[in-house]
Amino acid sequence: MSLLLSEIKIGEKALIVAVNTEKIPLKLLEMGCLPGNLAELIQIAPLGDPYYFTINDSHVAIRKEIANEVTVVLENQN
Repeated sequence: MSLLLSEIKIGEKALIVAVNTEKIPLKLLEMGCLPGNLAELIQIAPLGDPYYFTINDSHVAIRKEIANEVTVVLENQN
C-alpha cells in the first residue's frame, strides 16, 4: 500500500516510489529524494511542519506540502 511521505510515523523507513518532479525543489532531488531511495522520518517539528528525514545518508527538512508530493511504500511492505 502506498502512502505519502508526510504520512509515515517517526522511526519508520519507506522506499520512495514516485516523486512529482514539477513540485519538488531541485535541491531535494539532488540530495537523493528520488525513486529507489529509502527515507526515514527522524522528527516532526513542534508545530507539525517541517519534517526531518534521513534520505540517501543526508539529513533534510521537508515542508509538509512538499512531503505530500512524494509517494512511498513502507520498508517492510515492499
